[in-house]
Amino acid sequence: MCERTQWRLVTVNTAPERAKRLIGRMIEALKDRYDIKHVDNCENLDEVVHKMTQHKPNVIFCASMWTPEQAAGVFATAKSIVPDIKTHAIPTGLQVQNGPDAVVEYLIVEVPKLLS
Repeated sequence: MCERTQWRLVTVNTAPERAKRLIGRMIEALKDRYDIKHVDNCENLDEVVHKMTQHKPNVIFCASMWTPEQAAGVFATAKSIVPDIKTHAIPTGLQVQNGPDAVVEYLIVEVPKLLS
């Protein structure tokens, strides 16, 4: 039996408790297929370098409050520290327009595509 990759996830979200809660729901839903640990959250864009350097995660998600340009900047910074990191931006406005359940449902569909 091959060993499963342990995915160390950092999120970029101005609402850290919400990030922790929603990512926790996603992790629970995907636990039979993936070993994902939410290691930290960046509350603002200035924290990205420090948290990337500190944790060396292999996955980073930008929450839906960030524009595509801001997410691209986060991902460029992340890749400068961890070149093979997997990145994903939740579509801008998803949380505001459709609520937290929509974000969790979206991640349950999209994360397997990212990690496989």
